[in-house]
Amino acid sequence: MDLTQANLLEMRQIRKTFPGVTALDRVDFSCRQGEIHGLIGENGAGKSTLVKILAGAYHADGGEIVFDGENRRFTSPHDAQQAGIGIIYQEFTLLPDMSVADNIFLGREILLHGFVNHHHMRTEALKILDRLGGNIRAQQLAGQLTVAQQQRVEIAKALSLDARLIIMDEPSAALGGHELDMLFEIMRSLKSEGVTLIYISHRLSEIFEICDRVTVLKDGERVGVKFVAETDESELVRMMVGRDFEDVFPPLSEQANEHVVLKVGNLSCGEGVQDVTFDIRSGEILGIAGLAGSGQTELVRAIFGADSEVKGDIELNNEPVHISSPKRAIQAGITMAPEDRKTHGLLLDMSVGKNITLPIVKRFLRFLGLSSKKETETVERLIANLDIRITGHDQKVGQLSGGNQQKVVLAKCLGCEPKVLLLDDPTRGVDVGAKFEIYRLIRDLANNGAAILFISSELPEILGMSDRILVLSRGRLMGILDGKQATEERIMELATGTNSQVEAIGEAVHHG
Repeated sequence: MDLTQANLLEMRQIRKTFPGVTALDRVDFSCRQGEIHGLIGENGAGKSTLVKILAGAYHADGGEIVFDGENRRFTSPHDAQQAGIGIIYQEFTLLPDMSVADNIFLGREILLHGFVNHHHMRTEALKILDRLGGNIRAQQLAGQLTVAQQQRVEIAKALSLDARLIIMDEPSAALGGHELDMLFEIMRSLKSEGVTLIYISHRLSEIFEICDRVTVLKDGERVGVKFVAETDESELVRMMVGRDFEDVFPPLSEQANEHVVLKVGNLSCGEGVQDVTFDIRSGEILGIAGLAGSGQTELVRAIFGADSEVKGDIELNNEPVHISSPKRAIQAGITMAPEDRKTHGLLLDMSVGKNITLPIVKRFLRFLGLSSKKETETVERLIANLDIRITGHDQKVGQLSGGNQQKVVLAKCLGCEPKVLLLDDPTRGVDVGAKFEIYRLIRDLANNGAAILFISSELPEILGMSDRILVLSRGRLMGILDGKQATEERIMELATGTNSQVEAIGEAVHHG
């Protein structure tokens, strides 16, 4: 980044209020041409409000915007687009039954003699797509694309508008490791062409990997701006939440409980999980680590009965159990918080209360119907225990923040009174402050006797939360480490073992 480069964008003393809430209080924000600028803060810090004002979706109550040296006031998204500002939201806006080219030029179709010139649109779309790499055909239906490909098309839409500044709101939320690497390659390429990018993410590791500078917001105010090369995660966490990074994770269990709650023997599921054996004790958090695609999710889904063709033995409290479906798992005392809470964990158009009691609704059936009093008591207890911030039981889950949605998923699990809790990336897409609360909740559950399997795509979480750590590579168990002695280096050594190492260590683990 050229430090002498003048600011492409300056937002000065921006104010925005909603009924009863000050969303932004005299916030300053600026970025230079050809810069990737991170924007971070907890949910409710004001990030989305700030960029929506910049993109013309909201109107500021005060302050000014200077873009490319001119004072601007964007009264609509169209105004911002015409000025050269594009925004890519976390929830994509593509129409699945339309072609890629039609989506890119939607509302701005290229005409010839009064008719849409599809050939010309496909040609222009292909030129833009070629800049972004990847095998996407302009005539392909958007609904047939992967998430990563859909994101490329969203970026292509912005570039078709000759965008000089692109806002990316949580772009990595639905991407895997390789897909994220490809996104960063695209961002670096755009930066080299002089495009400015504003990057919003809850994942601090991404901020350090891709951004030049980072602005921190807290409670609607700007806390500060840092060069990424001159700061660290500890300082950014302290700026966001007013708490030291070292205080993020609750203490590990001091004393091991010898009672084995769940025992898994020679478990296999397709090619995703191969001959895995381990146990987990009462009050223990057993972390599951490995590179993306190493079988972590497949392992917990197999235990939960969510996949077919599962082979192996499962014992619960020393009794063999046959789990053929999630329903059977719940009946046996095993519940799961899935990786994708919006698709597999929640019904977004249903109320908070109904989501929480959905797996146990039969408990409230009486001879004359449903006992709403008992159901309400259960919901209120779980909401209070997990400190879920809502306006009422009838509020739709889709209206909640990511952190509160995840707490509803946990409440849904806890309502089943499980002996074993399977957590697949439970803090994914959740801000730092909400993560602290979820960590505390998980540790409290373990301290009260629950046996917890904990998957995370972030190694610091695995190290900070796990009493023991099970490491997978290509679906095989490579080793089980003591949480107090494990390091990132040791986990990665096991997770990236060669084929021969996988075989040798796998045999050693299997035979004790």
